Amino acid sequence: MQKTIAVVGAGLGGLTLARVLQAHGAAATVYESEASATTRAQGGLLDLHEDTGQAALRAAGLHDEFLALVRPGEDAKRVVDRHGTVLFDRPADLGTARPEVDRGELRRLLIDSLAPGTIRWGHKLTSVRHRTEGGHDLTFAEGPAARADIVIGADGAWSKVRPLLTPATPSYSGTCFVEIALAPDAPDHRASVAAIGSGTLMALAPGKGIIAHRYADGHVRGYAALNRPEEWLRSTGPGDRAAVLGRIAREFDGWSPLLTAFVARSTSEPCLRPVYALPVGLAWNRVPGVTLVGDAAHLMSPFAGEGANLAMYDGADLAGELLGRPDTETALGAYEQRMFPRSSEAAGRSARNLEVFFGPEAPQSVVTLFDRPRQA
Repeated sequence: MQKTIAVVGAGLGGLTLARVLQAHGAAATVYESEASATTRAQGGLLDLHEDTGQAALRAAGLHDEFLALVRPGEDAKRVVDRHGTVLFDRPADLGTARPEVDRGELRRLLIDSLAPGTIRWGHKLTSVRHRTEGGHDLTFAEGPAARADIVIGADGAWSKVRPLLTPATPSYSGTCFVEIALAPDAPDHRASVAAIGSGTLMALAPGKGIIAHRYADGHVRGYAALNRPEEWLRSTGPGDRAAVLGRIAREFDGWSPLLTAFVARSTSEPCLRPVYALPVGLAWNRVPGVTLVGDAAHLMSPFAGEGANLAMYDGADLAGELLGRPDTETALGAYEQRMFPRSSEAAGRSARNLEVFFGPEAPQSVVTLFDRPRQA
């Protein structure tokens, strides 16, 4: 392929795209706003699905390396009510087709698989402009401008590339996460940590929940979840850690102390993570030389477990089209016509599951969901 390709964003989708292209002799440059691969933590565990995330890793020639990163036994699930009564308890499945992997380790695998210099760190895109004679000019907050024949937005929820294709922007779902964590070695945490089981604990009630995952090394990370309006987000911004945690903990008054300890005694900075989503079924008309992958194209809540999987699959699928078709527009159009329906189905399911988790029937609605084969 002789076209120059700019991938904006070094998340899982953009990295998978660049890796598949390079594995077949095609070049791409990835522009990433972060200063380095270690600028920030990359979140917790992902379950990689056989037909999407793992299929993408096979296309990238990295599936064997992925298997070496798998965290066996960490896919156990336990659902409890606000009193800590166990309503559902699924043990780990060592033969699962959706094994767990640390997001940061997976990203590092993809980064290390790329040729040196592929990723331009510290390149925060400020604008991208179509050139009348063809191609696009990209400008950055720091560093020289760049030019590319094809621009692929892999730059997440607040994509700078998306406006070239659609005016759609993410909307707040009404649910906000607050990061929580517990150290494994504190004596007063042991009973709460034991209540998790060996994988993920979901303590739920209408409009709120505490979700905690127990890692193999004993550490616990997770979220307190609350259905609250945007005004609440603005009034619960950065502040004294103890004061913010105290305010969040009071939202769970009347809950079992084993559960509220995850919030009240959290060792994490209580960072707010509002859940945003793009409209379900978002699509756009073909714009020459531009497309999107991952959250930039179909941001959704995490309650279908599809976001990272679809991002990686998007990257591999798009790379395959660009490699397999001589005409760029035909390749981009064919990719989009498959991406739109698959992302729409997953986004719809994700929106429904968000209601299941924090709607009026929780936690029994979640027990029902997990009792259905492979629905969550």
